Amino acid sequence: MKAVAVQTFGPPEGLTVVDLPDPAPAAGQVLIDTEAIGVGGEHALIRSGALAGYGFEEGHILGGEIAGTVTAVGDGVDAAWLGRRVWTYTGLFGGHAEQAAAPVTGLVPVPADLSAVDAVTLGSSGMVAHFALRHAHFAPGESVLVRGAAGGIGVMAVQLAARGGAGAIAVTTSSPERGDRLRELGATHVLDRAGEGGGTYDTCETYDVVVDIVAGPDMPSFFAKLNPNGRLVAVGVMGGFPPADFGMALLGAFQKSMSFATFSADTVPDADRLAATADLFGSHGEFHPIVHEVLPLSQVVLAHRKIDAGGVFGRIVLTP
Repeated sequence: MKAVAVQTFGPPEGLTVVDLPDPAPAAGQVLIDTEAIGVGGEHALIRSGALAGYGFEEGHILGGEIAGTVTAVGDGVDAAWLGRRVWTYTGLFGGHAEQAAAPVTGLVPVPADLSAVDAVTLGSSGMVAHFALRHAHFAPGESVLVRGAAGGIGVMAVQLAARGGAGAIAVTTSSPERGDRLRELGATHVLDRAGEGGGTYDTCETYDVVVDIVAGPDMPSFFAKLNPNGRLVAVGVMGGFPPADFGMALLGAFQKSMSFATFSADTVPDADRLAATADLFGSHGEFHPIVHEVLPLSQVVLAHRKIDAGGVFGRIVLTP
Protein backbone atom coordinates (compact mmCIF):
# COMPACT_ATOMS: atom_id res chain seq x y z
CA MET A 1 0.00 0.00 0.00
CA LYS A 2 0.99 3.65 -0.38
CA ALA A 3 1.71 5.71 2.73
CA VAL A 4 3.22 9.11 3.57
CA ALA A 5 6.55 9.09 5.41
CA VAL A 6 8.44 12.02 6.89
CA GLN A 7 11.80 11.11 5.40
CA THR A 8 13.49 14.37 6.37
CA PHE A 9 12.38 17.06 8.82
CA GLY A 10 12.03 20.50 7.29
CA PRO A 11 10.11 21.79 4.26
CA PRO A 12 7.29 19.82 2.59
CA GLU A 13 9.72 18.22 0.15
CA GLY A 14 10.86 16.01 3.03
CA LEU A 15 7.61 14.05 2.69
CA THR A 16 7.65 10.94 0.51
CA VAL A 17 4.98 8.50 -0.60
CA VAL A 18 6.40 5.05 0.10
CA ASP A 19 5.30 1.46 -0.48
CA LEU A 20 4.60 -0.58 2.64
CA PRO A 21 3.20 -4.07 3.20
CA ASP A 22 -0.57 -4.15 3.58
CA PRO A 23 -1.43 -4.16 7.29
CA ALA A 24 -3.44 -6.91 8.95
CA PRO A 25 -5.77 -6.27 11.88
CA ALA A 26 -4.59 -7.62 15.20
CA ALA A 27 -6.95 -8.90 17.88
CA GLY A 28 -9.44 -6.18 18.72
CA GLN A 29 -8.71 -4.25 15.52
CA VAL A 30 -10.32 -3.69 12.14
CA LEU A 31 -8.74 -2.95 8.78
CA ILE A 32 -10.02 0.17 7.03
CA ASP A 33 -9.76 0.97 3.34
CA THR A 34 -9.11 4.69 3.65
CA GLU A 35 -11.31 7.07 1.65
CA ALA A 36 -10.38 10.41 3.25
CA ILE A 37 -7.57 11.69 5.46
CA GLY A 38 -7.71 14.99 7.32
CA VAL A 39 -4.60 17.17 7.03
CA GLY A 40 -3.91 20.08 9.34
CA GLY A 41 -1.36 22.27 11.01
CA GLU A 42 -0.36 19.58 13.50
CA HIS A 43 0.98 17.49 10.62
CA ALA A 44 2.96 20.45 9.30
CA LEU A 45 4.48 20.96 12.75
CA ILE A 46 5.55 17.32 12.94
CA ARG A 47 6.95 17.40 9.41
CA SER A 48 8.93 20.57 10.12
CA GLY A 49 10.77 18.95 13.00
CA ALA A 50 9.39 21.42 15.56
CA LEU A 51 8.17 18.48 17.65
CA ALA A 52 11.21 16.26 17.11
CA GLY A 53 11.83 16.14 20.84
CA TYR A 54 8.36 14.79 21.54
CA GLY A 55 8.66 11.24 20.22
CA PHE A 56 8.65 11.96 16.48
CA GLU A 57 11.54 10.71 14.37
CA GLU A 58 12.39 10.92 10.70
CA GLY A 59 10.93 8.05 8.74
CA HIS A 60 7.66 7.69 10.64
CA ILE A 61 4.28 7.52 8.92
CA LEU A 62 2.02 10.49 9.57
CA GLY A 63 -1.24 9.74 11.34
CA GLY A 64 -4.47 11.59 12.07
CA GLU A 65 -8.15 11.11 11.37
CA ILE A 66 -9.44 8.92 8.58
CA ALA A 67 -12.75 7.76 7.20
CA GLY A 68 -13.33 4.68 5.11
CA THR A 69 -14.81 1.20 4.92
CA VAL A 70 -14.02 -1.78 7.17
CA THR A 71 -12.68 -4.63 5.02
CA ALA A 72 -11.38 -7.08 7.63
CA VAL A 73 -11.68 -7.72 11.35
CA GLY A 74 -9.26 -9.18 13.85
CA ASP A 75 -9.89 -11.80 16.50
CA GLY A 76 -12.61 -10.86 18.95
CA VAL A 77 -14.23 -8.28 16.68
CA ASP A 78 -17.86 -8.62 15.63
CA ALA A 79 -18.05 -9.42 11.91
CA ALA A 80 -20.99 -7.02 11.67
CA TRP A 81 -18.40 -4.25 11.28
CA LEU A 82 -17.45 -5.60 7.85
CA GLY A 83 -18.55 -3.26 5.07
CA ARG A 84 -19.46 -0.41 7.45
CA ARG A 85 -18.31 3.16 6.82
CA VAL A 86 -16.43 4.45 9.84
CA TRP A 87 -14.35 7.33 11.17
CA THR A 88 -11.42 6.94 13.53
CA TYR A 89 -8.39 8.78 14.86
CA THR A 90 -5.17 6.81 14.50
CA GLY A 91 -3.13 9.08 16.72
CA LEU A 92 -0.30 10.96 15.06
CA PHE A 93 1.11 7.81 13.49
CA GLY A 94 -0.08 5.56 10.70
CA GLY A 95 -3.17 7.17 9.20
CA HIS A 96 -1.75 8.75 6.04
CA ALA A 97 -2.08 5.54 4.06
CA GLU A 98 -4.32 3.61 1.71
CA GLN A 99 -5.15 1.19 4.54
CA ALA A 100 -5.03 1.45 8.31
CA ALA A 101 -5.51 -0.97 11.19
CA ALA A 102 -7.34 0.59 14.12
CA PRO A 103 -8.90 -0.55 17.42
CA VAL A 104 -12.59 -1.31 17.12
CA THR A 105 -13.10 0.65 20.34
CA GLY A 106 -12.14 3.86 18.50
CA LEU A 107 -14.61 3.63 15.63
CA VAL A 108 -17.49 6.01 15.00
CA PRO A 109 -20.02 4.95 12.33
CA VAL A 110 -20.42 7.49 9.52
CA PRO A 111 -24.06 8.23 8.56
CA ALA A 112 -25.08 7.32 5.03
CA ASP A 113 -25.73 10.97 4.16
CA LEU A 114 -22.28 12.17 5.34
CA SER A 115 -19.35 11.85 2.93
CA ALA A 116 -15.96 10.59 4.06
CA VAL A 117 -14.47 13.99 3.17
CA ASP A 118 -16.99 15.82 5.36
CA ALA A 119 -16.52 13.28 8.17
CA VAL A 120 -12.80 14.09 8.49
CA THR A 121 -13.61 17.79 8.21
CA LEU A 122 -16.08 17.73 11.11
CA GLY A 123 -14.51 14.93 13.15
CA SER A 124 -11.48 15.75 15.27
CA SER A 125 -11.66 19.51 14.61
CA GLY A 126 -15.21 19.64 15.92
CA MET A 127 -14.43 17.35 18.83
CA VAL A 128 -11.40 19.44 19.89
CA ALA A 129 -13.36 22.69 19.56
CA HIS A 130 -16.22 21.23 21.61
CA PHE A 131 -14.02 20.20 24.52
CA ALA A 132 -11.90 23.36 24.33
CA LEU A 133 -15.03 25.44 24.92
CA ARG A 134 -16.02 23.12 27.75
CA HIS A 135 -12.49 23.37 29.21
CA ALA A 136 -12.94 27.16 29.19
CA HIS A 137 -16.24 26.77 31.10
CA PHE A 138 -18.02 28.62 28.31
CA ALA A 139 -21.65 29.40 29.15
CA PRO A 140 -24.52 30.72 26.99
CA GLY A 141 -24.51 34.50 26.72
CA GLU A 142 -20.76 34.82 27.17
CA SER A 143 -18.51 36.42 24.57
CA VAL A 144 -15.84 34.37 22.79
CA LEU A 145 -12.74 35.29 20.79
CA VAL A 146 -11.34 32.61 18.50
CA ARG A 147 -7.72 33.28 17.61
CA GLY A 148 -6.70 31.61 14.34
CA ALA A 149 -10.30 31.08 13.32
CA ALA A 150 -9.76 30.15 9.67
CA GLY A 151 -8.30 26.70 10.39
CA GLY A 152 -10.21 23.48 10.92
CA ILE A 153 -10.53 23.84 14.71
CA GLY A 154 -11.24 27.56 14.43
CA VAL A 155 -14.17 27.29 12.03
CA MET A 156 -15.72 24.62 14.23
CA ALA A 157 -15.14 26.67 17.40
CA VAL A 158 -17.03 29.56 15.79
CA GLN A 159 -19.94 27.33 14.80
CA LEU A 160 -20.10 25.56 18.17
CA ALA A 161 -19.96 28.84 20.08
CA ALA A 162 -22.85 30.11 17.97
CA ARG A 163 -24.75 26.87 18.55
CA GLY A 164 -24.07 27.24 22.29
CA GLY A 165 -25.65 30.68 22.48
CA ALA A 166 -22.59 32.94 22.66
CA GLY A 167 -23.47 36.59 23.17
CA ALA A 168 -20.73 37.66 20.76
CA ILE A 169 -18.14 35.77 18.72
CA ALA A 170 -15.01 37.58 17.59
CA VAL A 171 -12.38 36.10 15.29
CA THR A 172 -8.87 37.02 14.29
CA THR A 173 -7.99 36.52 10.66
CA SER A 174 -5.64 37.76 7.96
CA SER A 175 -8.16 39.68 5.85
CA PRO A 176 -11.65 41.19 5.99
CA GLU A 177 -12.60 38.83 3.15
CA ARG A 178 -11.83 35.79 5.28
CA GLY A 179 -13.68 37.52 8.08
CA ASP A 180 -16.77 37.73 5.88
CA ARG A 181 -16.67 33.96 5.44
CA LEU A 182 -16.41 33.53 9.21
CA ARG A 183 -19.41 35.83 9.69
CA GLU A 184 -21.40 33.39 7.57
CA LEU A 185 -20.49 30.72 10.14
CA GLY A 186 -21.58 32.78 13.13
CA ALA A 187 -18.87 35.34 13.89
CA THR A 188 -20.14 38.77 14.94
CA HIS A 189 -16.83 40.68 15.09
CA VAL A 190 -13.74 40.44 12.87
CA LEU A 191 -10.31 41.55 14.11
CA ASP A 192 -6.85 41.53 12.57
CA ARG A 193 -4.29 38.88 13.52
CA ALA A 194 -3.11 40.92 16.50
CA GLY A 195 -6.66 41.01 17.83
CA GLU A 196 -6.99 44.72 17.09
CA GLY A 197 -9.65 46.67 15.26
CA GLY A 198 -9.60 49.81 13.18
CA GLY A 199 -9.60 50.43 9.46
CA THR A 200 -11.65 47.73 7.80
CA TYR A 201 -11.86 45.73 11.04
CA ASP A 202 -14.38 45.93 13.87
CA THR A 203 -13.79 47.76 17.12
CA CYS A 204 -11.70 45.76 19.57
CA GLU A 205 -13.51 44.67 22.74
CA THR A 206 -12.83 42.33 25.66
CA TYR A 207 -14.16 38.80 26.02
CA ASP A 208 -15.09 36.16 28.55
CA VAL A 209 -13.32 33.35 26.70
CA VAL A 210 -10.39 33.26 24.28
CA VAL A 211 -9.79 30.02 22.36
CA ASP A 212 -6.20 30.35 21.13
CA ILE A 213 -5.07 27.98 18.38
CA VAL A 214 -2.00 30.06 17.51
CA ALA A 215 -0.02 30.74 20.74
CA GLY A 216 3.43 32.08 19.68
CA PRO A 217 5.16 35.23 20.92
CA ASP A 218 1.99 37.35 20.77
CA MET A 219 -0.09 35.14 23.03
CA PRO A 220 0.48 37.21 26.24
CA SER A 221 -1.08 40.28 24.60
CA PHE A 222 -4.40 38.43 24.43
CA PHE A 223 -4.69 38.33 28.22
CA ALA A 224 -5.45 42.05 27.97
CA LYS A 225 -8.49 41.15 25.86
CA LEU A 226 -10.10 39.17 28.68
CA ASN A 227 -12.89 40.45 30.87
CA PRO A 228 -12.61 40.06 34.66
CA ASN A 229 -12.79 36.32 35.42
CA GLY A 230 -11.99 35.66 31.75
CA ARG A 231 -10.38 32.43 30.59
CA LEU A 232 -7.82 31.84 27.82
CA VAL A 233 -7.40 28.26 26.63
CA ALA A 234 -4.43 27.43 24.41
CA VAL A 235 -5.45 24.65 22.02
CA GLY A 236 -2.47 24.72 19.67
CA VAL A 237 0.93 26.21 18.98
CA MET A 238 0.64 26.92 15.27
CA GLY A 239 2.57 30.17 15.78
CA GLY A 240 5.22 28.51 17.96
CA PHE A 241 5.56 28.40 21.72
CA PRO A 242 4.84 31.53 23.79
CA PRO A 243 7.69 33.32 25.60
CA ALA A 244 8.88 31.68 28.80
CA ASP A 245 7.70 34.60 30.94
CA PHE A 246 4.18 34.82 29.45
CA GLY A 247 2.64 34.31 32.89
CA MET A 248 3.80 37.78 33.93
CA ALA A 249 1.02 39.23 31.79
CA LEU A 250 -1.49 37.38 33.96
CA LEU A 251 0.12 38.50 37.18
CA GLY A 252 0.24 42.06 35.90
CA ALA A 253 -3.56 42.06 35.80
CA PHE A 254 -3.97 40.23 39.10
CA GLN A 255 -7.09 42.19 40.03
CA LYS A 256 -8.99 40.80 37.00
CA SER A 257 -8.86 37.17 38.28
CA MET A 258 -8.04 35.81 34.82
CA SER A 259 -7.24 32.17 34.10
CA PHE A 260 -4.96 30.40 31.62
CA ALA A 261 -5.13 26.73 30.63
CA THR A 262 -3.84 24.44 27.95
CA PHE A 263 -6.04 21.81 26.35
CA SER A 264 -5.30 18.54 24.60
CA ALA A 265 -7.96 16.09 23.48
CA ASP A 266 -5.61 13.34 24.72
CA THR A 267 -6.83 14.17 28.25
CA VAL A 268 -10.47 13.47 27.39
CA PRO A 269 -11.67 9.90 28.09
CA ASP A 270 -12.02 7.86 24.91
CA ALA A 271 -15.72 7.26 25.46
CA ASP A 272 -16.38 11.00 25.77
CA ARG A 273 -14.40 11.79 22.61
CA LEU A 274 -16.28 9.17 20.62
CA ALA A 275 -19.64 10.33 21.96
CA ALA A 276 -18.88 13.95 21.02
CA THR A 277 -17.82 12.92 17.51
CA ALA A 278 -20.92 10.78 17.08
CA ASP A 279 -23.05 13.75 18.17
CA LEU A 280 -21.36 15.95 15.57
CA PHE A 281 -22.05 13.37 12.88
CA GLY A 282 -25.63 12.89 14.03
CA SER A 283 -26.32 16.63 13.91
CA HIS A 284 -24.09 17.39 10.92
CA GLY A 285 -26.91 19.21 9.18
CA GLU A 286 -26.46 22.03 11.70
CA PHE A 287 -22.84 22.64 10.67
CA HIS A 288 -20.95 23.63 7.56
CA PRO A 289 -17.99 21.32 6.85
CA ILE A 290 -15.43 23.76 5.42
CA VAL A 291 -13.23 21.92 2.94
CA HIS A 292 -10.47 24.06 1.47
CA GLU A 293 -9.39 21.48 -1.09
CA VAL A 294 -9.39 17.75 -1.77
CA LEU A 295 -6.11 16.37 -3.11
CA PRO A 296 -4.87 12.86 -3.94
CA LEU A 297 -2.48 11.23 -1.48
CA SER A 298 0.27 11.55 -4.07
CA GLN A 299 0.07 15.36 -3.74
CA VAL A 300 0.75 15.50 0.00
CA VAL A 301 3.72 17.79 -0.61
CA LEU A 302 1.43 20.31 -2.32
CA ALA A 303 -1.01 20.05 0.60
CA HIS A 304 1.75 20.96 3.06
CA ARG A 305 2.97 23.82 0.86
CA LYS A 306 -0.53 25.27 1.01
CA ILE A 307 -0.63 24.92 4.80
CA ASP A 308 2.79 26.56 5.15
CA ALA A 309 1.70 29.44 2.90
CA GLY A 310 -1.06 30.27 5.40
CA GLY A 311 -3.91 30.60 2.92
CA VAL A 312 -5.91 27.53 3.91
CA PHE A 313 -9.50 28.18 5.03
CA GLY A 314 -10.92 25.11 6.73
CA ARG A 315 -9.57 21.64 6.06
CA ILE A 316 -7.41 20.04 3.40
CA VAL A 317 -8.35 16.44 2.75
CA LEU A 318 -6.29 13.73 1.05
CA THR A 319 -7.93 10.86 -0.82
CA PRO A 320 -5.92 7.70 -1.61
